Amino acid sequence: MAQLGGQIVIGSRKVSSPPVWLPQAEVVQIEWDNAQALERICSGVDIVIHAAGMNAQDCATDPIAALAFNGVATARLVSAANRAKVQRFIYLSTAHIYANPLIGTITEETFPRNLHPYATSHLAGEQVVLSATQCGQTQGIVLRLSNAFGEPMQKDINCWMLLVNDLCRQAVQTRKLVLQTNGLQQRDFIRMSEVCSVTEQLAVVDNSKSISKQLGIFNVGAGTSLSVLDMALLIQQRCLQVLGFEPTLQRVQGRGNNHPLLDYRTDNLEAIGINCNSTDNATEIDGLLRFCQSTFTQIQNRAHE
Repeated sequence: MAQLGGQIVIGSRKVSSPPVWLPQAEVVQIEWDNAQALERICSGVDIVIHAAGMNAQDCATDPIAALAFNGVATARLVSAANRAKVQRFIYLSTAHIYANPLIGTITEETFPRNLHPYATSHLAGEQVVLSATQCGQTQGIVLRLSNAFGEPMQKDINCWMLLVNDLCRQAVQTRKLVLQTNGLQQRDFIRMSEVCSVTEQLAVVDNSKSISKQLGIFNVGAGTSLSVLDMALLIQQRCLQVLGFEPTLQRVQGRGNNHPLLDYRTDNLEAIGINCNSTDNATEIDGLLRFCQSTFTQIQNRAHE
């Protein structure tokens, strides 16, 4: 996604029309292996926000494709942006480059140790962005997102493997919440609306020297850990409040109360005056539940016609 004279250019295999909240947008199909086409869509653009990428499951299934897209395709887009004189390039990466599982205190100084293809391919993309900054070609910014959740722009957006999104869809479709573990592991859950807010602030922030001082890497998370079970219980409560029924909760029973806490620090964001708002998860979940109710109930109804 890139800003172009007040317009927004969105490249996607799924999105074919502008979102309702941005009717003036121009939508284009990105040809990732076409250097001239990439440079064309970057021409006259001030900021590129690169949010495309393969998810963890697909990366595990095809590690070569993961590196080809998350790494090589990102390199092609960065190169095109450099040739087009794009001023700022924001790359959405993942907290999972650090470790699996994410435990303990994690800052931007923590050394990445996760060898899963999802992590290594995103790390390759990060290095391309940061290298362009080091060479003075553009101002690269890397956002390492924790466990984001929220309502997608369209139902076909590939976001239903995200834990909270998956549980909300389960609630609507099956009236059950099924966890594959005991749910005691800790995660840092951040609302997608907050991710958008942080990204917007970084897109317009003037203090480029401060960004450079942080080496262009920013952890983006709520800064507070919550167990998967506690999140499932919150979804259960909100479903009763918003949709009028309480889904049953199923999880693996067993001991294991010693799950390490997670402290996902956002020190570099705070250093330039940007604070992630960790409150109001309920409102984001309410919107996601309503989206699932509207979308997947209609699909089920059509299937029975």
